[in-house]
Amino acid sequence: MSAGTVAVAQPIAIRKHLVLGVLLLSIIAGIFWIDSRYPALLKKLHTATSVKVKGPLTFDTVLPENPQAPLASRVGATFVNWLSANRVGMTFGFLFAAGVLSLLPSVRRNSGTNRYKNVLLGSLRGVPLAVCSNCVAPIGQGLYDSGSSQESALATMLTSPTLNLIVLALLFTLFPLQLALLKIGLTLALLFLVLPRLTGSARRVPALANESFSGVEESWTSAAMFTVTSFLKSLWYLLRTSLPLMLLAALLGALCIQLLPRNWVPTQVTFFGILMVSVIGTFLPVPMAFDVFASYVALRSGVPVPYVAAMLCTLGAYSVYSFLVTGRSMSWKTAATVYAAVCATGMIAAVATATILHL
Repeated sequence: MSAGTVAVAQPIAIRKHLVLGVLLLSIIAGIFWIDSRYPALLKKLHTATSVKVKGPLTFDTVLPENPQAPLASRVGATFVNWLSANRVGMTFGFLFAAGVLSLLPSVRRNSGTNRYKNVLLGSLRGVPLAVCSNCVAPIGQGLYDSGSSQESALATMLTSPTLNLIVLALLFTLFPLQLALLKIGLTLALLFLVLPRLTGSARRVPALANESFSGVEESWTSAAMFTVTSFLKSLWYLLRTSLPLMLLAALLGALCIQLLPRNWVPTQVTFFGILMVSVIGTFLPVPMAFDVFASYVALRSGVPVPYVAAMLCTLGAYSVYSFLVTGRSMSWKTAATVYAAVCATGMIAAVATATILHL
């Protein structure tokens, strides 16, 4: 085969792989969004004030969580309930991330040097994803490992649970306008004022990008075989690197919430109390929209509004699982600084609520 023939065959094979990869991602996302996630979110929106929060980290439970049971039993029940609550979203997260990781390296396009533009593009990716801070973590890893910048991957991770349109509709339905706008404003400040300054400039070499298209024929059958093989290799890579961290995060989250007193939020507003609520809220791995409803329940129960504001800005935005995945795939410094930045938004929200908004 002549050099000229190879030069023509390569782009054709790449284009066919891209078409098949996009089709695969569309099928994965379509099934999840249409069959599961958006119907569930719309149901919560239509029954907003009557949604029940039955578990400390989940809307529903499959195992009863007896407050009088030994600590090990309570942690085990919370652990199982968390896995049950996140099974669909986490399955989507790993499958979608594998599709991204097998598809994007073939595009051969790195993110630009404009970090603010990268944040914007990452945010536009994250808003429609509609997955929680836990389920979006493998997707963030897939984006970064496929060559995206840190700020772009992190923007996707932060916006998916916080700026989804239905979650925003719930926010305005359940909370005073000032509190809802404060949360959105601080989230945007975190994204566009803080995030570009937190991340490093280096781009990662795509984890599985060395598999070139040399030797791949231009037939659809060969392109399909390459796409399936690349997808399965990417999925295995993500499972072996991030699935153990998911189980660890579930265990740590269950242990954390069960070690806390039942009414762990203080009744008096203090700096230490605001710090504690912000740190714990950022740590806990909760499902999609759980932050909005848990904060609403706290508000209805008489919890001081500054603490509610701190919960609203931290709970669900990040989590111990996001921290572990970010630390392993990017750097532990980046993971820690994002954690601290999310905590800071909660603290600022609490102070602003008490001193400026007087809610």
